Amino acid sequence: MSPSAVAEAEPIAALGCAVFPVRSDKSPATPHGFKNAIRDPAGVAMLWRHYPGPLVGVATGGTTGPALAVLDIDQQHHGGAWWLANRDRLPETRTHRTRSGGLHLLFRHRGGLRCSVGRIAPGIDVRAEGGFIVWWPGFGGSVLRQGPVAAWPDWLADLAMPPPAPVYAAAPGTFRSPGRYSDAAIRRAVERVARTPEGGRNAALNRETFCLMRQARAGMIEAAGIAAAMAHAGLAAGLSRPEVEATIASAIAAGGAA
Repeated sequence: MSPSAVAEAEPIAALGCAVFPVRSDKSPATPHGFKNAIRDPAGVAMLWRHYPGPLVGVATGGTTGPALAVLDIDQQHHGGAWWLANRDRLPETRTHRTRSGGLHLLFRHRGGLRCSVGRIAPGIDVRAEGGFIVWWPGFGGSVLRQGPVAAWPDWLADLAMPPPAPVYAAAPGTFRSPGRYSDAAIRRAVERVARTPEGGRNAALNRETFCLMRQARAGMIEAAGIAAAMAHAGLAAGLSRPEVEATIASAIAAGGAA
């Protein structure tokens, strides 16, 4: 158990945020990641005793206590240019410095907002429904601006919200309602990856992506959108970006879809 992590986690849980142990590489220490997060300060020490981790994870999205959505700005990888161009448009809100020198801007969650990677711009990610952040204050990251937490800006919602579900073409000679089979197949694959316990997520991501690509090769669904959907699933499950990219590239090549 990490006494410093417990000492940081207890007051965060007292605010109503759902907390859980995170390893030093930012991967969840609990078997089901943020799904094991708790809001009861009295249970924090026991959770860390069972699943030791030196860092504190805070679940994001509408199912958390104070519903949080976080703008994650990676200033080392293109995000800095976007930040310089847009920071005056953003409302003042609680802001943390991350371990890598980036920024976490905390906002109130907005309905329909989900995790995304680079959708707004390269180096600009969103941690919302189905995700989490590391609470860096106390672990080397400073609080650059104290609360209150502002509402997610309207103009940013237009950029961050997922696009409408794509309509996939049916294979020649078959009939299906537009998009129904394709969208359901992708959704089930994403859900299976999300439900996979730690230790099997990489294999699950490879398997599900491979199967979808085989279906695309057979003309049952189109390949467009599969890689993006499965990348989101892998990142939301706690896999690192390099792991996700390598796994999906391997599955696409093995599946034989262009």
